[in-house]
Amino acid sequence: MRAVKIIACGCAFFAATTCIRAQISTSKPPTSKSVANSDAKRDADAEAELQKALNSAGNDRAALVRNLKDYLRRFPEAPRRAAIDRALVEACQQLRDDDCALDYSEQLIAEHPDDSEMMLLAVSILQRKRDDASLTRAGGYVSRVLDRVQKSTPNERPERVSLQEWQDHRDTILSQLYALRGQIGKSQHLYDAAIKDLQMSYALRANAVAAEALGEIAEIQKDLGRAVQEYSLAFVLPESGPAGKVDRSEIRLKLGNVWKETHGSEQGLGEQILTTYDYLRPGAASDSPAARNSGAQDLYSFVLRRLDNTPLFIAPYRGKTIVLSFWATWCTPCHLLEPMFDQIAKNYTGDPNLFFFSINTDDDQTLVAPFLAREKWKVPVAFADGLDEFLKVETLPTVLIIDRKGKIVYRVGGFTPDTFSEELTTAIQATMSAPTK
Repeated sequence: MRAVKIIACGCAFFAATTCIRAQISTSKPPTSKSVANSDAKRDADAEAELQKALNSAGNDRAALVRNLKDYLRRFPEAPRRAAIDRALVEACQQLRDDDCALDYSEQLIAEHPDDSEMMLLAVSILQRKRDDASLTRAGGYVSRVLDRVQKSTPNERPERVSLQEWQDHRDTILSQLYALRGQIGKSQHLYDAAIKDLQMSYALRANAVAAEALGEIAEIQKDLGRAVQEYSLAFVLPESGPAGKVDRSEIRLKLGNVWKETHGSEQGLGEQILTTYDYLRPGAASDSPAARNSGAQDLYSFVLRRLDNTPLFIAPYRGKTIVLSFWATWCTPCHLLEPMFDQIAKNYTGDPNLFFFSINTDDDQTLVAPFLAREKWKVPVAFADGLDEFLKVETLPTVLIIDRKGKIVYRVGGFTPDTFSEELTTAIQATMSAPTK
């Protein structure tokens, strides 16, 4: 969710007062029917003075700011106060006066705590200040917006928006917000928190912004091997993505420097870049999928593939409850279990601490997409890529619950239709309500 223009006037900004007058006129002051006569006269006087302030400024934006500031000093309880504050934010931005824009944006936030767009505008200004107090405030605003988005539910979406469209849009916004908070954390040297945010951003939407920031943190922490991996991803991914834009030439310089520090020269760097490209290339497949995670030491080290071959990193789900259902197209009981699993997952839609994944174990992975096109399951699907062997899945179907500490707290092999939904729901509830320590 980028900080966008807060005041949309629908006309070119060739005349600042024209647009701002239009913006202010859309707000409605109290009428004389709802206030005492003295209040009505005061409001009428305030309206007359506001028009004077607008008209005398002409097209001079600096004069407009001076006039509106003076007006608010005389009429701090003006009927159109919120619209005037927004007009001042816009005009101060046009004058590149960050202090002025921040002052009035934060006044609006104080009066309207749910104004996410104004919060993100304040974040962009606070980031430019770069002092720790400003960055802390910026991080707080991003967290507030994140919390609002995470608590949103499909029931709030417009009727014309499908569930898939709503989920895609929500995930894109979350990816942007996690990347933004991760960058703020990195600027404050809060590296552990920043890494978690950036990994979550990348897990939701692979993007070069998060990868580059993760590479920078790895380089700072002298983890040069990880820095090479992250910079390689940032270099190969599109420059513009859901979390913003990067400069590929700068990433190339960082990648080259870290590679030379590790290997003494740039020999082999080209192969590293091509390997990364092949990993990310749509449609790329390994002859031995399990080999992709052969070095994984724990569950959170795994990187699975979605059906479109984009990576599904498990690391960002550390500290969350994960429910996994292992299945195959040839497994008849799986055909009965998965719709029930899908319904249970639907019952928990919107819970930010619980995630469901359907893990396919077919040897012939070309069968999976056509099968799912017919079945239309909604739970996110990924290929096992060795996760089934790592978790010792020996029968299908198998359903596991991984708790917040990464421990398997529920495992069932096989399928009993009459009791499956109730037993799995009970196990999920018990896991979610268990103490965190």
